[in-house]
Amino acid sequence: MADTEHNIRIPFNKMKSEFFRILLSTGFSDEKAEKCAEIFTMNSVDGVNSHGINRFPRFIKNTIEGYINPEAVPSLVHRLGSLEQWDGNLGPGPLNATFATDRAVELALENGIGMVSLANTNHWMRGGTYGWQAAKKGFVFICWTNTCPNMPAWGATDPRIGNNPFVIAVPFQDEAIVLDFAMSQYSYGKMESLSNEGRELPYPGGFNNNGELTTNPEEILESWRVLPIGYWKGAGLSLLLDILATILSGGRSTHQINSCNSEYSVSQVFIAINIKSLHNFPAIDNSINQIIEDLHKSTPENPSSKIRYPGENVVKLRNENLKNGIPVNKENWEKILSL
Repeated sequence: MADTEHNIRIPFNKMKSEFFRILLSTGFSDEKAEKCAEIFTMNSVDGVNSHGINRFPRFIKNTIEGYINPEAVPSLVHRLGSLEQWDGNLGPGPLNATFATDRAVELALENGIGMVSLANTNHWMRGGTYGWQAAKKGFVFICWTNTCPNMPAWGATDPRIGNNPFVIAVPFQDEAIVLDFAMSQYSYGKMESLSNEGRELPYPGGFNNNGELTTNPEEILESWRVLPIGYWKGAGLSLLLDILATILSGGRSTHQINSCNSEYSVSQVFIAINIKSLHNFPAIDNSINQIIEDLHKSTPENPSSKIRYPGENVVKLRNENLKNGIPVNKENWEKILSL
């Protein structure tokens, strides 16, 4: 987000303290408010305002309306070796996902691989949060969630499948390579952010009410006809992710998650792999370095641009925003202060 008269920069501690204040007043304990405020602030620091500061008011609204139980914690339903099924008890999605990630890592330490599924949980906000969380501890990590019906199947006009965000994270040097993407060309949060800024999408992201591909986010938000990534391939992948999340967690499927306004009681899966237990572990860093070095040798279409791996720009942006403050829309910040 460029600095303009409509945008201001907020220091990390200031943003986090405001989130913490509001969460306390909404029924969160000190510990849970602290953790939740940290997640929302870090999402904003990393430039993902769509699932940071921009999403925070909706999170508070859903808590006040009773869709999120601020004091609920996950409970174990079933355990089988390195696999565990948990009930999220409609607790805060980011806290439930943080717990599930840590538990998957613990199981991977014991067994080489660990899988935790969550039923009856809430929107986890930015899926990449949990990829970074596990990869920074040295684990390969895969996770996904289903959503409310917010995307049409390929060739259909009515939304019956979800855009089901999917994350793959790999430790790399002192940071990580993190791929975090929805099954739609653009997430709804991204389109809402661009719409609020009066900006077009770089590429067509869906259809308008006339069935025409468009780069106008407002038209797509109105039609609810987002474009699946890879057309029919993204729609098929979305369906299978929903099926897997449902059967592995024993929770709800997309067609049972009726409301996209609250989007609660979703199903999620978290898988951690302890690569330190692999026989080729000593050579892994070198292998990844060679792959990334070869990627960086790509010839860019635009000579002034750089070919980057997923998450490469995050660390640079994070350090810049921690130093100079987090760029936010002035109206959005005033909305936060008024909560």
